[in-house]
Amino acid sequence: MADSIEAAAPVLAAGGIVLRDGSRPRIAIVRLRRDKSWVLPKGKLYPGEPALAGAKREVFEETGHQVSVQGFLGSMLYSVDGRMKLVQFWHMRVTGGPMREPMSDIKAVKWLSLKQAIAMLSRTHEKVFLANVGPVALKAARESMRGRSSKPWIHSQRRRRAQGAQVAATAH
Repeated sequence: MADSIEAAAPVLAAGGIVLRDGSRPRIAIVRLRRDKSWVLPKGKLYPGEPALAGAKREVFEETGHQVSVQGFLGSMLYSVDGRMKLVQFWHMRVTGGPMREPMSDIKAVKWLSLKQAIAMLSRTHEKVFLANVGPVALKAARESMRGRSSKPWIHSQRRRRAQGAQVAATAH
């Protein structure tokens, strides 16, 4: 019985919708060396590895960039060679230039607009996923660049601190 349960367990993986800031944020996609397909940066988790840690590790290995995690975006569940694969994705932002070359199984990294990234992805399920979560990540990136947070409580805390500073300045 344990064998049948183990055989049915999905492959667990994690990755990122990785944005590079600029006047027009760009999204990372990577080209696999083995079949030359363009995919989102992601990979299998090590046994016992937390999904978020695995997502950051895989993004670093596949893009060469360190990232900061902005929030959870969603999951994909699909079949690969007759086995289900569950991939969790986070919105990530690049925190600096490339720290290293991508792993040897990655042929190239491209930074594209959302529309270009969706068009270039090789796998339909990834195109659909990015079409759904990409606008959420881009909106959060734009708000962050304008100094606004997508988390309203953080924005209101900043406003209260600024008001407090104004009151303190006029009191002197």
